[in-house]
Amino acid sequence: MTAPAEPRVPAPPRRPRTLALELVDALGERIQDGRLSPGDKMPTEAAVMQEFGVSRTVVREAISKLQAAGLVDTRHGVGSFVVGAARAAAGFRLAPEKMATLRDVVAVLELRIGIETEAAGLAAQRRTPRDLAALREALDQFERSVRAGREAIDPDYRFHLGIARATRNPHFAQIIGMLGQTIIPRAREGAAVSKAERRAYLLRVNAEHESILGAIAAEDADGARAAMRTHLANSRERRRREAAAAGNGH
Repeated sequence: MTAPAEPRVPAPPRRPRTLALELVDALGERIQDGRLSPGDKMPTEAAVMQEFGVSRTVVREAISKLQAAGLVDTRHGVGSFVVGAARAAAGFRLAPEKMATLRDVVAVLELRIGIETEAAGLAAQRRTPRDLAALREALDQFERSVRAGREAIDPDYRFHLGIARATRNPHFAQIIGMLGQTIIPRAREGAAVSKAERRAYLLRVNAEHESILGAIAAEDADGARAAMRTHLANSRERRRREAAAAGNGH
């Protein structure tokens, strides 16, 4: 006689908090990339519920987190409006003139080492296939830009911003968004070397990026942290040497 099959245990429902964080990430990305601009009214609760298939409770929690991050302002009886990274960062943004010297560049790299090293580790633990695809596209675009003789500042920035987003913690992406493309040191540099030397250097930079992405894809948090720290520390040391040489009149 065949034993009766054991009853299937239903999978536990997804926690609202996890859904809310996913929604924060999705809406925050639209704010960061300009699809939702400062001053725009946020979609209604009903519209967000329908698009993302979540409950009203999840939508309200996500909006609350976006408010806490300074990206959204809710006016009672009117609705929620996009503040955007620029206004949210008013007291923190680095003005372009603050990035004018090599010493300032080194200072920002020190800040980035502290923030982005941990971001890489969290990204390795929390990244999604969509995150990996975005990071892969950024590095492919970086290489195409370099081989075409361009500086590849935009794909470089998108790679680092993509890692911040992959942490699933909106504050990392907010900070990188505040800093903007000025975090990429060569956005403030002149052309002091030959084109061949510049291209070789940028390809080495992208090889470091590949090491970071490889660790994130492998879910190797410690490896991702080490690869990011090495990448940013290499950039910091190069600028320190340049600053020292400039100070000595070389």
